[in-house]
Amino acid sequence: MKINKLLLVFLILISCNKPDSEGYKTYTINKGKHRSTYSYKTSRDTSFTWSIIFDSSAIYTTQDSLNQYDINKLIGWSDCGKNHMDYSMRFGWRWLYDSLEIHWFKHENGSFSFDKICSISFCEPHEYYLRFNGNVYDLCVDGKCVSISRTCSHKYKKYMLYPYFGGQETTPHKIKIRIK
Repeated sequence: MKINKLLLVFLILISCNKPDSEGYKTYTINKGKHRSTYSYKTSRDTSFTWSIIFDSSAIYTTQDSLNQYDINKLIGWSDCGKNHMDYSMRFGWRWLYDSLEIHWFKHENGSFSFDKICSISFCEPHEYYLRFNGNVYDLCVDGKCVSISRTCSHKYKKYMLYPYFGGQETTPHKIKIRIK
């Protein structure tokens, strides 16, 4: 019992991330890691907005050049009352051809798909919108919107998905992403 309490306190301490004076929380993915946090937040809401700022730490080169095409996960939610590896929708990003690309990234029935929405600039806020809209997901970045098919059309309790680097490789250096 004592170990469980210590573990809980440890997880709370490492997941604490207080907003800065502008209301942004900084999510850091340390060198050699995948995850930015182990935080757990649930919701039954169907629409979400974020303001997100990348800095130049988002520029990276993978060890295997084919992994440069992998989509890193930015933010989103699980879906269909299932594990996020089975059903989820989120924004993704990658550094490719000297451009910071933003993608939609969907897990459906254990498989994933993605496509580019737009490219963005560093060190300025960009507005993100995600809506679980019946049988589609609506995603927008700075007003550029796409609709992606959705398998389950009901409202489900979902859990939030935070910044995650990779695929197969871990971060080659520390990456910081500010989210409000």
